[in-house]
Amino acid sequence: MRKITTPIGELTIASDGQHITRVSFRQGDSEIGERRAEGVASCNAVLDLAEAQLQDYFDGKLQAFDLPLNPGGTAFQRIVWQRCAEIPFGQAMTYGQLAADIGKPKASRAVGAALGANPLWIVVPCHRVLGANGSLTGFAGGLDVKKWLLAHEGVV
Repeated sequence: MRKITTPIGELTIASDGQHITRVSFRQGDSEIGERRAEGVASCNAVLDLAEAQLQDYFDGKLQAFDLPLNPGGTAFQRIVWQRCAEIPFGQAMTYGQLAADIGKPKASRAVGAALGANPLWIVVPCHRVLGANGSLTGFAGGLDVKKWLLAHEGVV
């Protein structure tokens, strides 16, 4: 695991040694988005790559991540996370649109639950998913962080 300082606070990047397994946000005394202690040493190439790409994202130099990922999750969650990862930088969609895109048009709540379990914040950009009326809803890191990320990407 590695901790990095970003404009939205301290992020923790976790790895299994070959893949990124978690990117989560520290808020107060708790780790938001933590699912397990991966226990892999903080020095490995995939962590170096993830740290560099996240820093480039926050510096405005990177719009699409290219990292080996292993988020775990159920089959449904992985489908939702994959579609979410395809939302381009600077764009957003609703939970309903995402549900329709994966062939489950009535599953917007299930999509929301899957995104709530997303262990790869920012890299799998669940902040780009909005409520039906375009409202900022459902972000475990807090709506202020979601608002900041969307503004950083130029989403109005």
